[in-house]
Amino acid sequence: MTILRKRAAFRAAFAEFEVDRVAAFDTGDVKRLLADEGIVRNRAKIDAAIANARVAAELRDEGESLAGLIWSFRPDTQDRVPRSYDDVPSTTPESKALAKELKRRGFRFVGSTTAYALMQACGLVNDHLAGCTVRDEVEDERRRAIDGL
Repeated sequence: MTILRKRAAFRAAFAEFEVDRVAAFDTGDVKRLLADEGIVRNRAKIDAAIANARVAAELRDEGESLAGLIWSFRPDTQDRVPRSYDDVPSTTPESKALAKELKRRGFRFVGSTTAYALMQACGLVNDHLAGCTVRDEVEDERRRAIDGL
């Protein structure tokens, strides 16, 4: 929740999350970020965000899609429908494999829990609870995305 509450400040501080702009950040930008009270000021995470932008730009420049890489780790099926928050995992075998591959490629601060949160945010998995008013809509979008791959 801390990060979600600071989302607008992060977006502003990190150049609207534009990969090329963040990849070009230098020591002056790092100093600016460390002084920005609107974001979490952790030097290692700031350095990792900039380094990750550089890796993402390199992937793109080499003709590879970061989105394609991430989606290649989607579960084959989504059979489970969580009934409570206790049923929602924090990691899965796919998120562990995704984290390992991202690290192999040079990404930093991407453990299996972070990778699973990414998979949720991008729609690779649908963890909306049974009975949630948007669960079916999210599942339809997820299936359309998979069909479009």
